[in-house]
Amino acid sequence: MSDYSRDEMMTVAAARLLRDGQVCFVGIGLPSAACNLARLTHAPNLVLIYESGTIGTRPNVLPLSIGDGELAETATCVIPLPDIFSDYLQAGRIDIGFLGAAQIDRFGNLNSTVIGSYEKPKTRLPGAGGATEIAAHARDVLIVMKATPRSFVKQLDFQTSGGHFAGRAKSGARGRGPSVIVTDVGILKPHGESGEFALSAVYPGIPAGEARAAVGWPLAVLPELETCAAPGAPELAALRALEARTAAAHREPVRLPL
Repeated sequence: MSDYSRDEMMTVAAARLLRDGQVCFVGIGLPSAACNLARLTHAPNLVLIYESGTIGTRPNVLPLSIGDGELAETATCVIPLPDIFSDYLQAGRIDIGFLGAAQIDRFGNLNSTVIGSYEKPKTRLPGAGGATEIAAHARDVLIVMKATPRSFVKQLDFQTSGGHFAGRAKSGARGRGPSVIVTDVGILKPHGESGEFALSAVYPGIPAGEARAAVGWPLAVLPELETCAAPGAPELAALRALEARTAAAHREPVRLPL
């Protein structure tokens, strides 16, 4: 039995993909945890940008939302939201865009709009936010999602953000599209001209068959299948300390000025 959880393995695996000095457009949740873990371990000069306009932020705890004051208080600077997109993202200055969604298909296309039909959905989701632009213009896109047949689907109910779709090269998208999907059962990478994602690495103790069963399409397995190293003690210590600080900070009552 391992001394770490699958969520911790997934977060560590995502953090390891980041290099020191890269500029990352970060989302809340798993992407934020992965980016800040990388910053606290092997990539201290990672530049984190959140959609609220904070640049070079170095939070001591994980933010609850992009509007969390922790991001502005620890940022190098804060600029207007439209400038984040026009002067950074669309100008090609973002190395890595982190994305997640409710659904993903075999080509890395994402749905964060509706479950069911658009006209009469079973569930209406938060929507695109900046995900469509991130998927199109970040130089590289990393996707972090827990794998279930309900989220990794043969056919999206709605395509919010583009992965390796037909016609991407002529669409005006500047970025190369998603290069990796990090899940709680393994890592997927695109292969072949179509860009279809296949299992490229598994985690210790998780066989390829379990990873394939968690995906709703016939998941191919690359012949050079790798096994990721288990989280090291420094990685786990940094991640758990970050989560402990976050939990403690969010338990404290908010004191409003008199």
